Amino acid sequence: MSLLPHQLELLSPARDADIGIEAVNHGADAVYIGGPAFGARTSAGNDLRDLERLIAHAHRFRSRIFVTLNTILRDDELEGARQMAWQVYNAGADALIIQDMGLLELDLPPIQLHASTQTDIRTPEKARFLQDAGLSQIVLARELTVEQIAAIRAATDPARCNIEFFIHGALCVAYSGQCFISHAHTGRSANRGDCSQACRLPYQVMDDTGRFVAHDKHVLSMKDNNQSDNLRALIAAGVRSFKIEGRYKDMAYVKNITAHYRTLLDEIIEQGEFSGSPLARASSGQTRFTFTPDPLQNFNREFTDYFVNGRKDDIGAFDTPKNPGQAIGWVTQVGADFVELEVSDSATVLHNGDGLCYYNLQKELVGLQINRAEPASARSVGQWRVFPKDPMAGFKDLRKGVEINRNRDMDWVRTLDKKSSERRIGVWLQLSELPGAQGLQLTLTDEDGFSAQAQLQQPLQAASDAARAEAALREQLGRLGATIFDAIDTSVQWSQPWFVPASALNTLRRDAVAALEAARAAGLQRLPRAQPVQPPTPYPDDTLTYLANVFNHKARDFYARHGVQVIAAAYESQEEEGEVSLMITKHCVRYSLSLCPKQAKGVIGVKGTIKAEPLHLINGKEKLTLRFDCKPCEMHVVGKIKRSVLNQHHKDMQAQPMQFYRTRPSTPQRP
Repeated sequence: MSLLPHQLELLSPARDADIGIEAVNHGADAVYIGGPAFGARTSAGNDLRDLERLIAHAHRFRSRIFVTLNTILRDDELEGARQMAWQVYNAGADALIIQDMGLLELDLPPIQLHASTQTDIRTPEKARFLQDAGLSQIVLARELTVEQIAAIRAATDPARCNIEFFIHGALCVAYSGQCFISHAHTGRSANRGDCSQACRLPYQVMDDTGRFVAHDKHVLSMKDNNQSDNLRALIAAGVRSFKIEGRYKDMAYVKNITAHYRTLLDEIIEQGEFSGSPLARASSGQTRFTFTPDPLQNFNREFTDYFVNGRKDDIGAFDTPKNPGQAIGWVTQVGADFVELEVSDSATVLHNGDGLCYYNLQKELVGLQINRAEPASARSVGQWRVFPKDPMAGFKDLRKGVEINRNRDMDWVRTLDKKSSERRIGVWLQLSELPGAQGLQLTLTDEDGFSAQAQLQQPLQAASDAARAEAALREQLGRLGATIFDAIDTSVQWSQPWFVPASALNTLRRDAVAALEAARAAGLQRLPRAQPVQPPTPYPDDTLTYLANVFNHKARDFYARHGVQVIAAAYESQEEEGEVSLMITKHCVRYSLSLCPKQAKGVIGVKGTIKAEPLHLINGKEKLTLRFDCKPCEMHVVGKIKRSVLNQHHKDMQAQPMQFYRTRPSTPQRP
């Protein structure tokens, strides 16, 4: 297992090695990043040399690097995936995040395996099965409540398997691994890292009789996840790895959001015991920031804590999938080439390059980038005149009284473009003299218990000014600014004060630091690979539909070995040509539009006006049907695969037929 039960892990994303290094510098206990291929973000791969550079930096702080190998794989891709697993293991990676169970049937290196959120873990039974199959960390579905997370923790073994949960970032509206709209409409598979994001499109919502329920609304677009207020509840429920979404996000996002949650988790840890147990960081050192973290400063669709505290009616970003920013004031005058604004806080300063936006009369978000910003007059406070980069004629419905938001603050951008954090590991320094006053020995002991020594062998000379000599010595030894260490205390043990040249002390300190870094590197233990339970634990069901994402024969063999008797191929095999559920989601459009039968009960005028099931989503020529499963309180988005996608697939896959166990195998009768 990667974590002890009392350790909390802050897990940050990285698009590339440079962003990953800054995630570590800003307090990440672990970083997840794409390898050379087979990660669920098609354009976020990284070569081995960059991974090695990131891994070396992270391991200095005992931070871990998890490499994503979390797409479903064709048979002809399995060998490439196996080779990549060995390559990243040899590069020093600490774990692989996987979706495809076929990988467990291959000759993988002894690297720890984590279950991706794409494995759709919603139940204690599924979580326990994956634990027993040898997965050491499991990423739960984002839709779970605190109570459901606690039930999963109760059903699994904290000594064998860690619970990981998304605490921030963009939300997929579907249960992860249960969305096939992109593949059905474009041939681009979300399960293979190439989602076309149909959930962010605007739709007409109609009932079965053709009545409009909503017009041009992004009814499948969710606000962004933010669990800042729920960390203690999640810890109590058993979460130990706190995951930030965003392998496509930029450097500023990763710096800011990592620093934000580092600050919150450190506050919880520093409070001492939590529910009777002490808590600790999963990696080494303390981080100091040159800025105050603020999640509102990064791109966001406004925030929700989703279903963690139960169903709410404000989880959607239905008006726009863009970043609305923060309200800063309103328009007071519109000129031929300028806009005058009054800001609500007189301390607000506008900058050249800032991004502003407002809603037009159709509730569409209109962006306005500032080319030049200046105070409206020397006498006015809080009055600004801004000259947009684009012609004024393009700003529809911009008029006096319109509220203005800022969604890009150049002062903030410039702050995070610079060095913005410092991460240091505390050390105790002890200086002692060698026998016969023939030199000095410096011993460094860090907060993790690693110790190293360096010696300066030369005859010592008595100091003429004892107090001055010792003060100079302590100052010189404590100059650790260019290292990853920070002096906690310096003790000096000698028979009398000695004069030591500054150059000699610098050499002694550098040698001791190098020795301590070497000791830390030598003491780093690789995370253990969990062994699956033997005999194999039966899978919770004996039948798998296309929803299980079985896309190769090794995955089929895995499930057959665990007792599954009927195994359908993944949707990407395109054996499901009729109407099926292309998305399963906890989000309910009917609920969000106040058409849920439970909401509408007793409300005059709802019944008979809008037929609440089924509903249809229409975007251009695309039509999807919404059906509602009220017992588990879920919505199914139903449709079928396009003929053009089928035709292309049949050309591509003639050499790779995907016929699995379509019917239950016959059992031989006993004589």
